[in-house]
Amino acid sequence: MAEPVHVGIVGLGRWARVLTRAAKKSNAIKIVAGFSRSEEKREAFTRDTGIPTTSDLKSLLADPSIKGVILTVPNEQHLPVAAEVAKAGKHVYTEKPIASTLEDGLAIAALEKEHGITVTVGHSARLMAGVRRIREAIDAGELGRVALIEANFSNERALELTPQTWRWYKHRAPGGPLSQLAIHMFDLVHYIGGEISEASSIASKLSPVGAEVDDQSLTLLKFKDGKVAYVGSSWTSPGIFSLRVFGAKGLMHYEIDFGVWDTPDEIHKSSSLYIQRGKDGFGKREVLQDSESDMFRIELELFAESCRSGKGNELSADNGNVAVACVYAALQSIDSNGQLVKLADVMAAARARAGEGDRHVA
Repeated sequence: MAEPVHVGIVGLGRWARVLTRAAKKSNAIKIVAGFSRSEEKREAFTRDTGIPTTSDLKSLLADPSIKGVILTVPNEQHLPVAAEVAKAGKHVYTEKPIASTLEDGLAIAALEKEHGITVTVGHSARLMAGVRRIREAIDAGELGRVALIEANFSNERALELTPQTWRWYKHRAPGGPLSQLAIHMFDLVHYIGGEISEASSIASKLSPVGAEVDDQSLTLLKFKDGKVAYVGSSWTSPGIFSLRVFGAKGLMHYEIDFGVWDTPDEIHKSSSLYIQRGKDGFGKREVLQDSESDMFRIELELFAESCRSGKGNELSADNGNVAVACVYAALQSIDSNGQLVKLADVMAAARARAGEGDRHVA
């Protein structure tokens, strides 16, 4: 086998450890250096993982053996750090969302052509075995023509927010669960259903803690081919991650225990996956065995292959920007009392604003 691709990691908080554990299970990728501006975080990361760190990002980027860099920094730092990585000729992996704004996301996508690198975005949910099984059934015609998709990703985060947490604030977590949880599902239904054309959304604030952000989110999506989808997200409920797809010949349902999200190789032990065919009722649902998989290891291996080949993968900047566009279309719809908003209009407006920003810089 080829030697593992050597990569660095920037931002050494909790999620860096999740991805480091995943990388250590793979023969395709090896994290060899880390960076954080915080000495305390650097020392703790090295102590916990055995991976050396540096106090200087430039020295990490100057290492010719490092072919790519994983970013687990706050959302608003994705663009400036990705730009530094790309200028150094390194491939970029950034956690979802691709950026905190669509303009920044489009700028990150532009780094690929500007510097000849690839961008991988950590929308790992589409890599879960149960999700892949549903997509396989659709592609094989097993469900017939798909007309409706339901997706829900919820947890209790809004009950724990304080003014000291960044998710408390509208400008850092737009729409609350809309940008933090539903964005996973926007990528998921895009993967399952194809091109999304319009979005309509409503939101509410029910948590007693008094945060700025909404904590209930419901978005309706319409696809180019006419199918529709519902994406729901509550920030005041027990954790759930579920997907249901309705077709003319059958429906499929997939649900996981959110409590094992950080250990995805355990998901298959407590997940639910079934198919209900034709005119069969509840009693004739066929329970399917969910396969063991590790979405975090798989996404890092996709990144490693992009570092090796110089070719993009399905966790692309373009797909990442579609998910962010869904968030901003939903936010615009919320502000206009649920009016349908075209994703193409949201994209065009973001490109125009990004162009104005370029002219101001010039």
